[in-house]
Amino acid sequence: MNLWFTEDWTDHLRVSLRIREVLHREKSPYQEICVYETADFGRLLTLDDIIQVTERDEFFYHEMLAHVPLVAHPSPRRVLIIGGGDGGTAREVLKHGVEVVQVEIDERVVEAARRFLPTMARSYDHPSLRLVIGDGIEYVKRTEELYDVVLVDSTDPVGPAEGLFREEFFRDVFRCLSPNGVLVLQTESPLFSSSLVRGVQEALARVFPVVRLYWGPVVTYPGGIWSYSLGSRGPDPREFDPARTRGLGTRYYSEETHRAAFALPPFLRELAAQP
Repeated sequence: MNLWFTEDWTDHLRVSLRIREVLHREKSPYQEICVYETADFGRLLTLDDIIQVTERDEFFYHEMLAHVPLVAHPSPRRVLIIGGGDGGTAREVLKHGVEVVQVEIDERVVEAARRFLPTMARSYDHPSLRLVIGDGIEYVKRTEELYDVVLVDSTDPVGPAEGLFREEFFRDVFRCLSPNGVLVLQTESPLFSSSLVRGVQEALARVFPVVRLYWGPVVTYPGGIWSYSLGSRGPDPREFDPARTRGLGTRYYSEETHRAAFALPPFLRELAAQP
């Protein structure tokens, strides 16, 4: 079989994965959901023909999105996840013994993950997780609950996810964070989406007293490196207790990679709102 999935990273650059089998395809009210069995990367989830996760390299992304802010916060107890329908971010967050509320707009993504991506979606069976099917932007706007950490595990900033990258949303998150609360959102490829990274950093700086940019690898994401933007009501994520990075059962995240994530090369320093 010579079947390939191809994603265009730019008009002049694309990546392809050889597919052994198409496991699932459906059109939800929000997007087209596909799951493939690949030759080298295990199972692959795509939304509207954009790679979301592969079994082989998902741990890079989920570990860095989850553990950096949870270790930065002095004593996290309640965490809100916006998006993350595959379940991988929740899986990592739950390693910290916290209560989790996850708001995912597309129930069909959750169901596809439960069926085809059990290594990630097993988090949905955890008693400390409460899943809410709904719009994360509206949830944050209306909730009266307080959270210690808010994680935005979203798709690209188009369609329903576009508002998750705006200052208005950041202000709503700030309101529902506890005094030492921390927000982190994925901010795409610093190579191909530098204007987005800079814009999010500047917007966060108008809301939060502490703003940081950090990064890490994700092999199947555009450019192979990914950026994360953090806004904090107090804690600086570069100052943390190393003991809390241990015993998490991680494959990439560690004390050393936590520190390294904030060692920005010059081209990334140019995008950061604060040094």
